Amino acid sequence: MTTTQERTQAPGSGDEHAHPSLLDAFKGQPRAVWVTAFAAVIAFMGIGLVDPILNTIAEALNAPPDKLTLLFGVYMGVQVIAMLLTGWAAYRFGPKRTLTVGLICIVIAAAVSATAGGIDELIYLRIIWGLGNALFIATALAFIVGEAKGGQAGAILLYEAALGVGLAVGPLLGATLGEWTWRAPFGGTAILMLIGAILCAWMLPKDKPHHTRPKVGILDPIKALRNPTLLITGIGSAFYTGAFFTVIAWAPLVMKQSPIYAGLIFFGWGIATAVSGVVLGPRLAKILGEKGGVILAIAAYAVIMALLAFGAWKGNTELVMAMVVISGVPSGILNTLFTGVAMSSGGKYPRSVSSAGYNFLRWLGAAVAAVLCAHLAEWFNEPAMPFWFATAYCVVAICAVSLVKGRKAQSHEVPADAALVGDEMM
Repeated sequence: MTTTQERTQAPGSGDEHAHPSLLDAFKGQPRAVWVTAFAAVIAFMGIGLVDPILNTIAEALNAPPDKLTLLFGVYMGVQVIAMLLTGWAAYRFGPKRTLTVGLICIVIAAAVSATAGGIDELIYLRIIWGLGNALFIATALAFIVGEAKGGQAGAILLYEAALGVGLAVGPLLGATLGEWTWRAPFGGTAILMLIGAILCAWMLPKDKPHHTRPKVGILDPIKALRNPTLLITGIGSAFYTGAFFTVIAWAPLVMKQSPIYAGLIFFGWGIATAVSGVVLGPRLAKILGEKGGVILAIAAYAVIMALLAFGAWKGNTELVMAMVVISGVPSGILNTLFTGVAMSSGGKYPRSVSSAGYNFLRWLGAAVAAVLCAHLAEWFNEPAMPFWFATAYCVVAICAVSLVKGRKAQSHEVPADAALVGDEMM
Protein backbone atom coordinates (compact mmCIF):
# COMPACT_ATOMS: atom_id res chain seq x y z
CA MET A 1 0.00 0.00 0.00
CA THR A 2 1.01 3.58 -0.51
CA THR A 3 1.71 6.01 2.30
CA THR A 4 -0.90 8.66 2.95
CA GLN A 5 -0.19 12.04 4.51
CA GLU A 6 -2.86 12.60 7.11
CA ARG A 7 -4.68 15.86 6.63
CA THR A 8 -7.24 17.04 9.13
CA GLN A 9 -9.42 20.10 9.20
CA ALA A 10 -9.83 22.22 12.26
CA PRO A 11 -13.39 22.58 13.44
CA GLY A 12 -14.97 25.61 11.95
CA SER A 13 -12.32 26.13 9.35
CA GLY A 14 -14.62 25.22 6.47
CA ASP A 15 -11.81 24.20 4.16
CA GLU A 16 -13.54 23.85 0.83
CA HIS A 17 -11.00 21.34 -0.42
CA ALA A 18 -11.67 18.90 2.39
CA HIS A 19 -14.79 17.45 0.77
CA PRO A 20 -14.59 16.72 -2.98
CA SER A 21 -17.61 15.77 -5.07
CA LEU A 22 -18.76 12.17 -5.17
CA LEU A 23 -18.17 12.08 -8.93
CA ASP A 24 -14.52 13.05 -8.40
CA ALA A 25 -14.20 10.34 -5.76
CA PHE A 26 -15.50 7.73 -8.24
CA LYS A 27 -13.12 8.55 -11.07
CA GLY A 28 -10.32 6.14 -11.92
CA GLN A 29 -10.46 4.02 -8.79
CA PRO A 30 -8.55 0.69 -8.93
CA ARG A 31 -10.29 -2.68 -8.81
CA ALA A 32 -9.28 -3.33 -5.18
CA VAL A 33 -11.18 -0.21 -4.07
CA TRP A 34 -14.38 -1.24 -5.83
CA VAL A 35 -14.18 -4.80 -4.46
CA THR A 36 -13.78 -3.50 -0.92
CA ALA A 37 -16.56 -0.93 -1.42
CA PHE A 38 -18.89 -3.69 -2.70
CA ALA A 39 -18.17 -5.81 0.37
CA ALA A 40 -18.71 -2.72 2.56
CA VAL A 41 -22.17 -2.19 1.06
CA ILE A 42 -23.12 -5.74 2.02
CA ALA A 43 -21.65 -5.33 5.52
CA PHE A 44 -23.65 -2.14 6.09
CA MET A 45 -26.77 -3.91 4.87
CA GLY A 46 -26.56 -6.08 7.99
CA ILE A 47 -27.22 -3.07 10.24
CA GLY A 48 -30.75 -2.40 8.93
CA LEU A 49 -31.53 -5.93 7.78
CA VAL A 50 -33.26 -6.89 11.03
CA ASP A 51 -35.48 -3.78 11.31
CA PRO A 52 -38.30 -4.85 8.95
CA ILE A 53 -38.54 -8.36 10.43
CA LEU A 54 -38.39 -7.50 14.15
CA ASN A 55 -42.15 -7.90 14.62
CA THR A 56 -42.14 -11.10 12.55
CA ILE A 57 -39.32 -12.53 14.68
CA ALA A 58 -41.25 -11.54 17.81
CA GLU A 59 -44.28 -13.49 16.65
CA ALA A 60 -42.40 -16.51 15.30
CA LEU A 61 -40.09 -16.94 18.30
CA ASN A 62 -42.38 -15.49 21.00
CA ALA A 63 -39.68 -12.92 21.80
CA PRO A 64 -40.31 -10.03 24.25
CA PRO A 65 -39.15 -6.48 23.37
CA ASP A 66 -36.11 -6.59 25.67
CA LYS A 67 -34.80 -9.66 23.82
CA LEU A 68 -35.46 -8.06 20.42
CA THR A 69 -33.49 -4.92 21.26
CA LEU A 70 -30.63 -7.15 22.42
CA LEU A 71 -30.21 -8.10 18.75
CA PHE A 72 -28.82 -4.58 18.38
CA GLY A 73 -27.36 -4.19 21.87
CA VAL A 74 -25.02 -7.18 21.75
CA TYR A 75 -24.18 -6.43 18.10
CA MET A 76 -22.98 -2.97 19.08
CA GLY A 77 -21.56 -4.03 22.44
CA VAL A 78 -19.08 -6.43 20.91
CA GLN A 79 -17.90 -3.63 18.65
CA VAL A 80 -16.98 -1.62 21.74
CA ILE A 81 -14.40 -4.27 22.57
CA ALA A 82 -13.50 -4.83 18.93
CA MET A 83 -12.49 -1.18 18.56
CA LEU A 84 -9.53 -2.04 20.80
CA LEU A 85 -8.59 -5.01 18.62
CA THR A 86 -8.96 -3.87 15.02
CA GLY A 87 -5.82 -1.72 14.90
CA TRP A 88 -3.73 -4.42 16.55
CA ALA A 89 -5.18 -7.11 14.24
CA ALA A 90 -4.44 -5.05 11.13
CA TYR A 91 -0.87 -4.52 12.37
CA ARG A 92 -0.27 -8.16 13.30
CA PHE A 93 -2.05 -9.99 10.47
CA GLY A 94 -2.45 -7.34 7.76
CA PRO A 95 -5.57 -5.55 6.55
CA LYS A 96 -6.47 -8.11 3.86
CA ARG A 97 -6.47 -11.02 6.30
CA THR A 98 -8.29 -8.99 8.95
CA LEU A 99 -11.16 -7.84 6.75
CA THR A 100 -11.47 -11.27 5.08
CA VAL A 101 -11.76 -12.97 8.48
CA GLY A 102 -14.37 -10.38 9.42
CA LEU A 103 -16.40 -11.24 6.33
CA ILE A 104 -16.17 -14.95 7.08
CA CYS A 105 -17.46 -14.36 10.62
CA ILE A 106 -20.48 -12.55 9.16
CA VAL A 107 -21.10 -15.34 6.64
CA ILE A 108 -21.12 -17.95 9.41
CA ALA A 109 -23.29 -15.91 11.77
CA ALA A 110 -25.83 -14.99 9.07
CA ALA A 111 -26.05 -18.54 7.70
CA VAL A 112 -26.59 -20.13 11.12
CA SER A 113 -29.11 -17.37 12.01
CA ALA A 114 -31.28 -18.61 9.15
CA THR A 115 -31.65 -21.92 11.01
CA ALA A 116 -31.98 -20.53 14.55
CA GLY A 117 -34.61 -22.11 16.76
CA GLY A 118 -35.00 -19.34 19.33
CA ILE A 119 -34.34 -15.70 20.10
CA ASP A 120 -31.47 -16.49 22.48
CA GLU A 121 -29.62 -18.30 19.69
CA LEU A 122 -30.09 -15.29 17.42
CA ILE A 123 -28.67 -13.02 20.12
CA TYR A 124 -25.55 -15.18 20.50
CA LEU A 125 -25.05 -15.23 16.75
CA ARG A 126 -25.31 -11.44 16.60
CA ILE A 127 -22.24 -11.35 18.86
CA ILE A 128 -20.23 -13.19 16.19
CA TRP A 129 -21.82 -10.98 13.51
CA GLY A 130 -20.84 -7.82 15.40
CA LEU A 131 -17.26 -8.98 15.79
CA GLY A 132 -17.00 -9.76 12.08
CA ASN A 133 -18.56 -6.44 11.17
CA ALA A 134 -16.09 -4.53 13.35
CA LEU A 135 -13.07 -6.35 11.93
CA PHE A 136 -14.23 -5.74 8.38
CA ILE A 137 -15.66 -2.21 8.49
CA ALA A 138 -12.87 -0.65 10.55
CA THR A 139 -10.20 -2.18 8.32
CA ALA A 140 -12.07 -1.56 5.07
CA LEU A 141 -11.95 2.23 5.44
CA ALA A 142 -8.22 2.13 6.07
CA PHE A 143 -7.80 -0.13 3.05
CA ILE A 144 -9.85 2.15 0.78
CA VAL A 145 -7.90 5.21 1.96
CA GLY A 146 -4.62 3.45 1.22
CA GLU A 147 -5.58 2.24 -2.26
CA ALA A 148 -7.89 4.97 -3.57
CA LYS A 149 -6.81 7.64 -6.00
CA GLY A 150 -7.56 11.30 -5.35
CA GLY A 151 -6.61 11.59 -1.67
CA GLN A 152 -8.02 10.69 1.69
CA ALA A 153 -11.09 12.96 1.62
CA GLY A 154 -12.33 11.47 -1.65
CA ALA A 155 -11.77 7.95 -0.34
CA ILE A 156 -13.82 8.69 2.77
CA LEU A 157 -16.61 10.08 0.57
CA LEU A 158 -16.54 6.87 -1.48
CA TYR A 159 -16.81 4.93 1.75
CA GLU A 160 -19.74 7.12 2.82
CA ALA A 161 -21.49 6.27 -0.45
CA ALA A 162 -21.08 2.56 0.33
CA LEU A 163 -22.46 3.22 3.81
CA GLY A 164 -25.53 4.98 2.42
CA VAL A 165 -26.28 2.32 -0.19
CA GLY A 166 -25.92 -0.43 2.41
CA LEU A 167 -28.19 1.33 4.91
CA ALA A 168 -30.82 1.83 2.21
CA VAL A 169 -30.69 -1.61 0.57
CA GLY A 170 -30.46 -3.61 3.84
CA PRO A 171 -34.00 -2.85 5.06
CA LEU A 172 -35.40 -3.31 1.54
CA LEU A 173 -33.75 -6.73 1.23
CA GLY A 174 -34.94 -7.67 4.71
CA ALA A 175 -38.47 -6.58 3.86
CA THR A 176 -38.64 -8.35 0.48
CA LEU A 177 -37.28 -11.65 1.73
CA GLY A 178 -39.01 -11.25 5.10
CA GLU A 179 -42.42 -11.37 3.46
CA TRP A 180 -41.62 -15.01 2.69
CA THR A 181 -40.05 -15.95 6.03
CA TRP A 182 -37.97 -14.14 8.65
CA ARG A 183 -35.16 -16.63 7.99
CA ALA A 184 -34.70 -15.65 4.36
CA PRO A 185 -32.97 -12.27 4.92
CA PHE A 186 -30.27 -13.97 6.97
CA GLY A 187 -29.69 -16.57 4.27
CA GLY A 188 -29.58 -13.93 1.55
CA THR A 189 -27.03 -11.88 3.48
CA ALA A 190 -24.86 -14.96 4.03
CA ILE A 191 -24.76 -15.63 0.27
CA LEU A 192 -23.89 -12.02 -0.59
CA MET A 193 -21.24 -11.88 2.12
CA LEU A 194 -19.70 -15.10 0.87
CA ILE A 195 -19.36 -13.51 -2.58
CA GLY A 196 -17.72 -10.47 -0.98
CA ALA A 197 -15.30 -12.64 1.02
CA ILE A 198 -14.27 -14.61 -2.07
CA LEU A 199 -13.71 -11.41 -4.08
CA CYS A 200 -11.62 -9.84 -1.29
CA ALA A 201 -9.51 -12.95 -0.79
CA TRP A 202 -8.95 -13.22 -4.54
CA MET A 203 -8.54 -9.64 -5.74
CA LEU A 204 -7.08 -7.57 -2.90
CA PRO A 205 -3.30 -7.00 -2.79
CA LYS A 206 -1.24 -9.32 -0.64
CA ASP A 207 -0.43 -8.11 2.87
CA LYS A 208 3.08 -6.86 3.55
CA PRO A 209 5.13 -8.39 6.40
CA HIS A 210 3.86 -7.14 9.75
CA HIS A 211 7.22 -5.61 10.75
CA THR A 212 6.79 -3.06 7.91
CA ARG A 213 3.55 -1.76 9.46
CA PRO A 214 3.41 0.69 12.39
CA LYS A 215 3.01 -1.12 15.71
CA VAL A 216 -0.32 -0.67 17.48
CA GLY A 217 -0.96 -1.84 21.06
CA ILE A 218 -4.34 -3.09 22.23
CA LEU A 219 -4.64 -0.43 24.96
CA ASP A 220 -3.33 2.47 22.85
CA PRO A 221 -6.87 3.68 21.96
CA ILE A 222 -7.75 3.98 25.66
CA LYS A 223 -4.52 5.89 26.31
CA ALA A 224 -5.41 8.28 23.47
CA LEU A 225 -8.52 9.33 25.42
CA ARG A 226 -6.25 11.17 27.84
CA ASN A 227 -6.54 13.95 25.27
CA PRO A 228 -9.44 16.01 26.75
CA THR A 229 -10.68 17.21 23.35
CA LEU A 230 -10.90 13.68 21.99
CA LEU A 231 -12.57 12.50 25.20
CA ILE A 232 -15.20 15.26 25.16
CA THR A 233 -15.98 14.69 21.48
CA GLY A 234 -16.22 10.94 22.05
CA ILE A 235 -18.70 11.50 24.87
CA GLY A 236 -20.78 13.77 22.62
CA SER A 237 -20.71 11.17 19.87
CA ALA A 238 -21.73 8.43 22.31
CA PHE A 239 -24.88 10.32 23.29
CA TYR A 240 -25.82 11.18 19.71
CA THR A 241 -25.24 7.58 18.59
CA GLY A 242 -27.39 6.44 21.49
CA ALA A 243 -30.25 8.46 20.01
CA PHE A 244 -29.51 7.07 16.55
CA PHE A 245 -29.74 3.47 17.72
CA THR A 246 -32.88 4.18 19.70
CA VAL A 247 -34.51 4.88 16.34
CA ILE A 248 -33.10 1.72 14.76
CA ALA A 249 -33.90 -0.60 17.67
CA TRP A 250 -37.18 0.83 18.98
CA ALA A 251 -39.03 2.51 16.09
CA PRO A 252 -39.91 -0.81 14.33
CA LEU A 253 -41.60 -2.06 17.50
CA VAL A 254 -43.58 1.18 17.87
CA MET A 255 -44.68 1.25 14.21
CA LYS A 256 -45.81 -2.42 14.23
CA GLN A 257 -45.76 -2.63 10.45
CA SER A 258 -45.48 -5.67 8.21
CA PRO A 259 -41.98 -6.43 6.87
CA ILE A 260 -42.59 -4.78 3.48
CA TYR A 261 -43.95 -1.52 4.94
CA ALA A 262 -41.28 -1.33 7.64
CA GLY A 263 -38.65 -2.07 4.97
CA LEU A 264 -39.89 0.74 2.74
CA ILE A 265 -39.80 3.18 5.65
CA PHE A 266 -36.23 2.30 6.51
CA PHE A 267 -35.33 2.26 2.83
CA GLY A 268 -36.43 5.91 2.71
CA TRP A 269 -34.41 6.54 5.85
CA GLY A 270 -31.35 4.97 4.24
CA ILE A 271 -31.75 7.02 1.05
CA ALA A 272 -32.03 10.21 3.12
CA THR A 273 -28.90 9.21 5.02
CA ALA A 274 -26.95 8.47 1.84
CA VAL A 275 -27.92 11.64 -0.04
CA SER A 276 -27.42 14.01 2.87
CA GLY A 277 -24.09 12.39 3.74
CA VAL A 278 -22.51 12.93 0.34
CA VAL A 279 -24.35 16.11 -0.70
CA LEU A 280 -25.49 18.16 2.30
CA GLY A 281 -22.68 17.26 4.71
CA PRO A 282 -19.82 18.66 2.60
CA ARG A 283 -21.81 21.81 1.75
CA LEU A 284 -22.70 22.43 5.39
CA ALA A 285 -19.03 22.03 6.33
CA LYS A 286 -18.07 24.76 3.83
CA ILE A 287 -20.60 27.16 5.35
CA LEU A 288 -20.35 26.46 9.09
CA GLY A 289 -17.25 24.31 9.44
CA GLU A 290 -17.36 20.76 10.74
CA LYS A 291 -18.02 21.70 14.36
CA GLY A 292 -20.83 24.11 13.49
CA GLY A 293 -22.37 21.62 11.08
CA VAL A 294 -22.32 18.90 13.74
CA ILE A 295 -24.03 21.10 16.33
CA LEU A 296 -26.74 22.18 13.89
CA ALA A 297 -27.39 18.59 12.75
CA ILE A 298 -27.64 17.27 16.32
CA ALA A 299 -30.06 20.09 17.18
CA ALA A 300 -32.22 19.06 14.22
CA TYR A 301 -32.01 15.45 15.37
CA ALA A 302 -33.20 16.48 18.85
CA VAL A 303 -36.29 18.11 17.35
CA ILE A 304 -37.01 14.97 15.32
CA MET A 305 -36.61 12.79 18.43
CA ALA A 306 -39.12 14.99 20.27
CA LEU A 307 -41.60 14.64 17.40
CA LEU A 308 -41.05 10.87 17.40
CA ALA A 309 -41.80 10.82 21.13
CA PHE A 310 -44.94 12.91 20.61
CA GLY A 311 -46.11 10.61 17.80
CA ALA A 312 -45.51 7.48 19.89
CA TRP A 313 -47.26 9.06 22.88
CA LYS A 314 -50.34 9.98 20.83
CA GLY A 315 -50.34 6.71 18.89
CA ASN A 316 -49.83 8.63 15.64
CA THR A 317 -48.09 5.96 13.55
CA GLU A 318 -47.98 8.18 10.46
CA LEU A 319 -46.00 10.85 12.32
CA VAL A 320 -43.61 8.22 13.69
CA MET A 321 -42.99 6.78 10.22
CA ALA A 322 -42.43 10.23 8.71
CA MET A 323 -39.95 11.21 11.43
CA VAL A 324 -38.00 7.96 10.99
CA VAL A 325 -37.46 8.78 7.31
CA ILE A 326 -36.63 12.45 7.96
CA SER A 327 -34.16 11.51 10.71
CA GLY A 328 -31.91 10.14 7.98
CA VAL A 329 -31.07 13.68 6.85
CA PRO A 330 -29.20 14.86 9.98
CA SER A 331 -27.81 11.34 10.45
CA GLY A 332 -26.15 11.44 7.04
CA ILE A 333 -24.66 14.85 7.77
CA LEU A 334 -23.32 13.63 11.10
CA ASN A 335 -21.84 10.49 9.54
CA THR A 336 -19.75 12.73 7.30
CA LEU A 337 -18.80 15.50 9.72
CA PHE A 338 -18.69 14.14 13.27
CA THR A 339 -15.44 12.21 12.86
CA GLY A 340 -13.73 15.30 11.48
CA VAL A 341 -14.38 17.12 14.74
CA ALA A 342 -12.91 14.24 16.76
CA MET A 343 -9.88 13.93 14.50
CA SER A 344 -9.11 17.64 14.92
CA SER A 345 -8.18 16.94 18.53
CA GLY A 346 -4.44 16.49 17.94
CA GLY A 347 -2.36 14.61 20.49
CA LYS A 348 0.70 12.39 20.25
CA TYR A 349 -1.06 9.30 18.87
CA PRO A 350 -1.57 8.54 15.16
CA ARG A 351 -5.02 9.13 13.79
CA SER A 352 -5.72 5.40 13.64
CA VAL A 353 -5.26 5.07 17.40
CA SER A 354 -7.18 8.25 18.29
CA SER A 355 -9.99 7.16 15.99
CA ALA A 356 -10.26 3.75 17.66
CA GLY A 357 -10.48 5.37 21.10
CA TYR A 358 -13.13 7.78 19.88
CA ASN A 359 -15.18 4.96 18.36
CA PHE A 360 -14.81 2.92 21.55
CA LEU A 361 -16.93 5.58 23.28
CA ARG A 362 -19.26 5.97 20.31
CA TRP A 363 -20.15 2.27 20.09
CA LEU A 364 -20.56 2.17 23.87
CA GLY A 365 -23.30 4.78 23.60
CA ALA A 366 -25.02 2.77 20.87
CA ALA A 367 -24.89 -0.49 22.82
CA VAL A 368 -26.23 1.01 26.06
CA ALA A 369 -29.07 2.88 24.34
CA ALA A 370 -30.16 -0.13 22.26
CA VAL A 371 -30.42 -2.30 25.38
CA LEU A 372 -31.96 0.45 27.53
CA CYS A 373 -34.83 1.50 25.27
CA ALA A 374 -37.06 -1.54 25.93
CA HIS A 375 -36.50 -1.23 29.68
CA LEU A 376 -37.34 2.48 29.63
CA ALA A 377 -40.66 1.74 27.95
CA GLU A 378 -41.37 -0.95 30.55
CA TRP A 379 -40.28 1.06 33.60
CA PHE A 380 -42.40 4.10 32.64
CA ASN A 381 -45.15 2.03 31.00
CA GLU A 382 -44.91 4.38 28.03
CA PRO A 383 -43.65 3.42 24.52
CA ALA A 384 -42.69 7.06 23.83
CA MET A 385 -40.19 7.21 26.72
CA PRO A 386 -37.14 5.89 24.77
CA PHE A 387 -37.58 8.76 22.28
CA TRP A 388 -37.82 11.35 25.07
CA PHE A 389 -34.56 10.00 26.44
CA ALA A 390 -33.10 10.15 22.91
CA THR A 391 -34.02 13.85 22.83
CA ALA A 392 -32.12 14.35 26.07
CA TYR A 393 -29.15 12.41 24.65
CA CYS A 394 -28.96 14.94 21.81
CA VAL A 395 -28.95 17.87 24.24
CA VAL A 396 -26.00 16.32 26.11
CA ALA A 397 -24.23 15.72 22.78
CA ILE A 398 -24.65 19.38 21.77
CA CYS A 399 -23.22 20.55 25.10
CA ALA A 400 -20.22 18.25 24.72
CA VAL A 401 -19.39 19.25 21.14
CA SER A 402 -19.77 22.92 22.07
CA LEU A 403 -16.84 22.50 24.46
CA VAL A 404 -14.50 21.35 21.69
CA LYS A 405 -11.84 23.94 20.99
CA GLY A 406 -11.23 24.82 17.35
CA ARG A 407 -7.52 24.07 17.24
CA LYS A 408 -5.83 22.37 14.34
CA ALA A 409 -4.82 18.74 14.77
CA GLN A 410 -1.26 17.63 14.35
CA SER A 411 -0.42 15.79 11.17
CA HIS A 412 0.95 12.29 11.31
CA GLU A 413 2.69 10.45 8.54
CA VAL A 414 0.93 7.14 8.94
CA PRO A 415 0.96 4.20 6.54
CA ALA A 416 -2.48 3.86 5.04
CA ASP A 417 -3.09 0.33 6.25
CA ALA A 418 -3.06 1.67 9.82
CA ALA A 419 -4.83 4.96 9.16
CA LEU A 420 -8.40 5.67 10.07
CA VAL A 421 -9.08 2.39 11.88
CA GLY A 422 -12.65 2.51 13.10
CA ASP A 423 -13.11 6.01 11.74
CA GLU A 424 -16.78 5.77 10.87
CA MET A 425 -19.89 5.19 12.88
CA MET A 426 -21.30 2.29 10.74
